Amino acid sequence: MAKNISLGYTTGYWGSGPPSGALDAIKEADKLGFDSVWTAEAYGSDALSPLAWWGSHTKNIRLGTSIMQMSARTPATTAMAAMTMDHLSNGRFILGLGASGPQVAEGWYGQPYPRPLARTREYIEIIREIVRREQPVNYHGAHYDMPYKGGTGLGKPLKSTIHPFRPNIPIFLGAEGPKNVALSAEICDGWLPLFFSPKEDGFYRQCLSEGFAKSGEANKADRFEIAATVTIVPGDDVEKCADMVRPFLALYAGGMGARGANFHFEVFARMGYEDVALKVQDLYLAGKKQEAAAIIPLQMVEDVALVGPMDKIKDDLAKWRESCITTFLVGGPANLLPLYAEMIAG
Repeated sequence: MAKNISLGYTTGYWGSGPPSGALDAIKEADKLGFDSVWTAEAYGSDALSPLAWWGSHTKNIRLGTSIMQMSARTPATTAMAAMTMDHLSNGRFILGLGASGPQVAEGWYGQPYPRPLARTREYIEIIREIVRREQPVNYHGAHYDMPYKGGTGLGKPLKSTIHPFRPNIPIFLGAEGPKNVALSAEICDGWLPLFFSPKEDGFYRQCLSEGFAKSGEANKADRFEIAATVTIVPGDDVEKCADMVRPFLALYAGGMGARGANFHFEVFARMGYEDVALKVQDLYLAGKKQEAAAIIPLQMVEDVALVGPMDKIKDDLAKWRESCITTFLVGGPANLLPLYAEMIAG
């Protein structure tokens, strides 16, 4: 995997409306030479519309989704959007995909969730075939049928009317579990971890190695990208900075999904915080969100985020640089981005 660290900007999820100052920050990131900008979706705004709008104000920065949820679109719809975005951006688009969880897939999109790994493999195979545009698509898997079997019986294999700007649009996979991380290395061009921790670097390197071995591509690790969201909260008081992160961790460790079906919970459990995560989950699901955030220890925050005085953050960066990450995805207002650029990429 590449050693040079790139910088990306992530807008995150929308709240009740567009994130304030996002366009100014994206334009600043483009001016500063950031490698990429990323948008997200859950069950509010979509990822593509704002990326197209904001991206139209940029010149060089790559435009990625982190993530587009597979349950939201058929593979063909996603391939159409990816090819369209790649044309409009002159080959700057990165297709970031993810399965999300059963609560969103079934509760919001009305789609089945079981066997997400198998679904992901088929989904990406179809997208690759559509984008390559070598022949009409005739794909029949366990989860997807093109043409559809049943119905009128009049469906026939089709080939996209538009030609791809690039026949191999890069695909990144949002993944947290070991099998999904390995799958990203096997069939994708990059991995989008959410709660990456340098202390788990060896674990993730092993998962990735297993995927690379199955990919059939020699030296794939040399071109594979790992773009990890890294929360940075600078300030003189470490605990107060950590307080800015604790509600976010409590939401994901305790409030996402359901008992036994929260993949973020499992990430923190692997880090050694299962007892804490169980208490956080109990409090969060009981509606005690502030109490849930308050019990998260400083070390748990520092394992996944950079908080405190700038000298401390610079020192803590050393272990992140030594990890498998190739791109740091940061957020925040435009005026902080020059500082991050100097600190991380400089």
